Amino acid sequence: MARDGKLSLAYKVHAMRRESERGLYVPDVLHVLKHGFVYAEGVPATRPYYYKYVIEGPTPNSGGRSVALVVIPDEQNCTIKLVTIMWIDETSTRAGTIVETK
Repeated sequence: MARDGKLSLAYKVHAMRRESERGLYVPDVLHVLKHGFVYAEGVPATRPYYYKYVIEGPTPNSGGRSVALVVIPDEQNCTIKLVTIMWIDETSTRAGTIVETK
C-alpha cells in the first residue's frame, strides 16, 4: 500500500506530537512504511474489521535507531492511519510500551 501513488496517510494528533518530539518527519514515516517489517499479527482496532499493526525499521533521520509505527491500514480506500510513532529501543513511556523487549 505504501508504494501506491494513491496512498492517503492520516495522522492521529498523538502521532503528530510523537513524530515532532522525536525529531522525525513525514519522509521518515514513509520510509518505514515502504521498507519496514511487520513481525507480529495485527490486533483488533476499535473499529470493527480493522486491525492495528506495528511496522519497524530505521529511517534516514533516525541516526541508526529503529522506529516503530502503529498503523491501521484500510486497503479498500488505500489509506493508512498512523496512530503513534516510537523508538524501538525505548522500553517504557508514561503510557507503557506495545513493543516487547527481549
